[in-house]
Amino acid sequence: MYTHHFGAMDIHAPQPVGYAARLGLFSGTMLVVGGIIGSGIFLSPSVVAQRVGTAPLTLAAWGIGAVVAIIGGFVYAELGARRPQAGGTYVYLREAFGTLPAFLYGWALFLIMATGAIAAVAMTGASYLATLLGMAPESARAIAITLIVILTLLNVLGVNIGATTGNVLTVLKLSAIAILVVAALIMAPAHALPAATAVTPLVPPPGGTATVVAMGAALVPVLFSFGGWQQTNAVAEELRDPARTLPRALILGVLIVAATYLLVNLAYLRALGVDGLAASSAPAADTMFVYLGPAGRTLITCGIVASTIGFLGMVILMSARVYQAMAADGLFFQSMAALHPTTRTPVVALVAQGAVALALLLTGTYGQLLDYVVFADWIFFGATAATLFVLRARDAQRHGGESSLTKAPGHPFTTLIFIAAAMYVVVGSIISNPGNAARGAALLVLGVPVYLYWNARRTALRNASRPPATS
Repeated sequence: MYTHHFGAMDIHAPQPVGYAARLGLFSGTMLVVGGIIGSGIFLSPSVVAQRVGTAPLTLAAWGIGAVVAIIGGFVYAELGARRPQAGGTYVYLREAFGTLPAFLYGWALFLIMATGAIAAVAMTGASYLATLLGMAPESARAIAITLIVILTLLNVLGVNIGATTGNVLTVLKLSAIAILVVAALIMAPAHALPAATAVTPLVPPPGGTATVVAMGAALVPVLFSFGGWQQTNAVAEELRDPARTLPRALILGVLIVAATYLLVNLAYLRALGVDGLAASSAPAADTMFVYLGPAGRTLITCGIVASTIGFLGMVILMSARVYQAMAADGLFFQSMAALHPTTRTPVVALVAQGAVALALLLTGTYGQLLDYVVFADWIFFGATAATLFVLRARDAQRHGGESSLTKAPGHPFTTLIFIAAAMYVVVGSIISNPGNAARGAALLVLGVPVYLYWNARRTALRNASRPPATS
């Protein structure tokens, strides 16, 4: 098992505690599915329908997103087989491009991307849960705080506990989605939705160029909804036989999500039509109402609660492994590098992550900060895919040829397609809100002096640990 722990220079020093390989293929697959399906599939389809204007183009947009996600799944599967180490994306960026881009990924993740997502998703799940329980909307923040604390504690107690909680919630969310799909595809409509006050018939794009532009705009929310599979690579060392299990979990998980998203959109379109889907602020609840009435709304609300809380737990579990890897390299607080000797979890990293998420939640800044750096996610997606070119060449040179690792089909062409898709999302995000992108870029640039501090500190510690030169 790989254990890189900066500072452990003395061969006689006690060996640092390593991760325990306790998770199998099912848990790995559920990590992938749970890390992708959050609240996006319950909200984004309306935006996609608005942008393309027809049912075939709506399904086509989700189909293209599925293809990109599957390609990305294969790319990350090969990276996971080549470097089955805790930290995932951080490790690939470090190995291929050096510690600065790897640190900036961890910096963005800790400061905003993961912690902001934790705060935002906790609030979303808490709002749905408050509605479900008949509580006042003002109680949502207290519920969100409770969710973050409980899920962080469960992950502190052990990866099995955290993963099992996620597995249960992921199965529940898939079950609710399955009921929605089966109801829409098999049952006859039984209830009419209240007449909407402003359902304007959509106008299809006039001509080929307009269709391409509309499809491009629709792909931004589609690809964001498909994001998240990369997080599973961060727990590679906690999977049994990671070089085989991680690629299989990634590919299975992405295929499950792709099929789920396409079926859900087909269900929405059958229940609501493309105009109704575009006008709906809650397409899942509206679809369930059409077939199962008020009980259907309640059921899918339970599914959304399970989905958001499950996603929250997965982000908490997986992101902390990145900070631990960064600290083990001497590029972050050394206390975060340690694993608890009994639970074998990065306790300090988990607690610190929870503290930042709670600070963002209590100050109400998480939404704005996430808007600033939402494009950074796909910058790192594209950069990580590019590491495959470097690591393939390096491994071939080192080992005198390619080994029988899991390979990304169609590389380099498919990998280039994925990188192009990532670049498109980044450019689309910048065009749609250049001010947010500029502020997000500034937050990333702020990480450079922080990196220089930690790198200088690491170098000084290394020099201090060397034995004095003898004449």
